[in-house]
Amino acid sequence: MDTIQIIYLVLIFITVTLVALLILTQLTRRPLVARLQPLMGGSRGVSDAPESIEEPTWVRRIVELTEPIAKLSVPREGWEESHMRIRFMNAGYRSALAPALFFVTKTVLTFMLPILFMLYTTITGDVYKPDNYLLIMLCLAALGYILPNVILARRIAYRKREIFESFPDALDLIIVCVESGLGLDAALARVGEEMHMRSPILGEELHLINLELRAGGSRERALRNLALRTGVEDIDTLVAMLIQSDRFGTSVSDSLRVYADGLRTKRRLRAEEEAAKIAVKLLFPLIFFIFPSMLLVLLGPAFISIHNVLLPTLAGQQ
Repeated sequence: MDTIQIIYLVLIFITVTLVALLILTQLTRRPLVARLQPLMGGSRGVSDAPESIEEPTWVRRIVELTEPIAKLSVPREGWEESHMRIRFMNAGYRSALAPALFFVTKTVLTFMLPILFMLYTTITGDVYKPDNYLLIMLCLAALGYILPNVILARRIAYRKREIFESFPDALDLIIVCVESGLGLDAALARVGEEMHMRSPILGEELHLINLELRAGGSRERALRNLALRTGVEDIDTLVAMLIQSDRFGTSVSDSLRVYADGLRTKRRLRAEEEAAKIAVKLLFPLIFFIFPSMLLVLLGPAFISIHNVLLPTLAGQQ
């Protein structure tokens, strides 16, 4: 075994060990926090819960060690007003360490995938043409650079879908609270507590509105921040409607009721649209997987009989 093979095996061992430690940490951290929570002050409601659990120490150490690498991709100016920061908020990543980890991952994958392919070709002895070899290296580097963006986009899409599907229920609860005599601020706080079990993502967003109002922020600013954090177009429209209702003194409950009806209709239409797509989506598995199996089962015995009986008979006649 030469030196390159030993290096390749060591890299595989380190990667598997780090992945195993990461999975073990994620599986054991939350039960430990749940067991220690009663000792730290008993069970708390949503309104008294901290905004987020503090990052583990090993995450901070990784960020500190990889900070020079992150500087290769992190934008130097205009980060607070950048589109990328809004995408992080839409994905629910509010930690200060999230951008550093994201850009470190992009930089490491950009260089790591071509290096691993180079080691693989060196160990196996595969020979490629120079043009093909360079093309594969460039494709792997582009894949490593784009892959974190794809994962972030899927996280944003999942979060937006979760908020959109749960928001009509939250609007119904807000209408009930407003019509029962609560103010809009108190109704948002109460619904945030109730929605935490139905949809933790939406409950957390409503809880953040309550925190902003407690800190002395205006209702308009808190609602606009909600629309900015979620990135859902329907919430942006609702925020604009609530602000206009507050300015002109119109009935908030009537406005919410009309908008909730339209939002439930839109949710139902989207569900019907997804159901209508099932027939088209099933077409490809039917053609490429189910139909060949059926043909093999139905026509297989006939082909065997033809091969064993008819073909020898024809050959004998000739």
